[in-house]
Amino acid sequence: MSLSAWILTAGFAGLSALGMPFAFAIALCVIAVLLSVGIEPMLFPQTVVAGTQSFALLAIPFFMLAGELMSAGGLSQRLVRVAEVFVRHLPGGMDLAVVLAALVFAAVSGSAPATTAAIGAVMIPAMVRRGYDKAYATALVVSAGVLAPLIPPSIAFVIWGVIAEQSISKLFLSGVLPGLLMAAGLAIIAVSRALRSHQPREQRARWPEIVQALREGVWALMAPVVVLGGIYGGAFTPTEAAVVACVYALFVGVAIERRIKLVELPRIVSGAMAISAVVMAIVAVSNGFSFLIAQEQLAVKLAAWLATHFHDKWSMLLALNVGFFLLAAVMDEVAIMVILGPMLISIASQFGVDPIHFGAMIVTNVAIGMAAPPIGYCLFVGMAVSGLKLWPVARAILPFVAMMLVVLIIVTYVPAFSLALL
Repeated sequence: MSLSAWILTAGFAGLSALGMPFAFAIALCVIAVLLSVGIEPMLFPQTVVAGTQSFALLAIPFFMLAGELMSAGGLSQRLVRVAEVFVRHLPGGMDLAVVLAALVFAAVSGSAPATTAAIGAVMIPAMVRRGYDKAYATALVVSAGVLAPLIPPSIAFVIWGVIAEQSISKLFLSGVLPGLLMAAGLAIIAVSRALRSHQPREQRARWPEIVQALREGVWALMAPVVVLGGIYGGAFTPTEAAVVACVYALFVGVAIERRIKLVELPRIVSGAMAISAVVMAIVAVSNGFSFLIAQEQLAVKLAAWLATHFHDKWSMLLALNVGFFLLAAVMDEVAIMVILGPMLISIASQFGVDPIHFGAMIVTNVAIGMAAPPIGYCLFVGMAVSGLKLWPVARAILPFVAMMLVVLIIVTYVPAFSLALL
């Protein structure tokens, strides 16, 4: 390989292993390559600016803010309450309430960390009070939280849609069935565990209690209807939907629930900005990284190598899944998508893989990576909420990760599963 290729691969891996933030590691590698080959250094700031000049990327900070506003406004508690009254009498009732509440919250926030934090703050203490093992409760919440990359509107699909230049609305639809299948897998694990341990069931909710929960939670339940109904009804784009979600969550939190005080808005906004800044910094600096990868023809060389060793697209997809999963277990998932995205898309097109199906496969892998030890992003969010160390949570989450890998295999080898709703 050339010196540039070594800097972009081994150099980036080395800086990441040393603990340098991914955005800085990417930026240093890009600058080092530009200086080593004599390219005008001004190319770097130009590519950084170009990397953020997409209207669709505005959805990221607004969906992050919507998640923060929903959590602060008490909508996550309302969702949990509604979910509980419908499933608490079933085996693993509280577990099922976690999954249902996460599904609805994800359909507004689009963010796995926001979903994990919001649902975890309510459910982990409640489950521990009722005798659940804290590590299991944390693992369940993390696993439910990572449904968000698959359930529309998804920030991960927004990022991939920009990278792949594909319809974000179609990508949203491609994640619905994989997301629901993953939720069903979580439910099966929860119910099986409850039956094996002879976990006592709670009393079935009476109609007055159900009606009261629905009345109190109607604004929370209407949020995904407004956001998704507007997108697929043609009222607004996914990016505009993120703004609508913010306005809706702010209105409910301030005027209806009255849990958000205007003096608290700077703190809520700054929290969303902090998370968004990390994601957008990676997206911005990775544009130069992708430009240099294309210049070095690394995608062409990797595609040629895959064509030599894998003679059909199904074995090639298996190889990409294994490689992507291993990287996602030790790297930031956004960084992987943005850095490797153009190269992966080039390889997939050469093997004739449908771009929407390929996007569903990649984002399913991203979702798993957010929960997979040792450095899954949502894993650390769950640990922060519960106060546990890595090892107990990592051990408890392994059955959930194994189930997610089965879903990934189905999404990979049954294209119709992700394309059925298009």
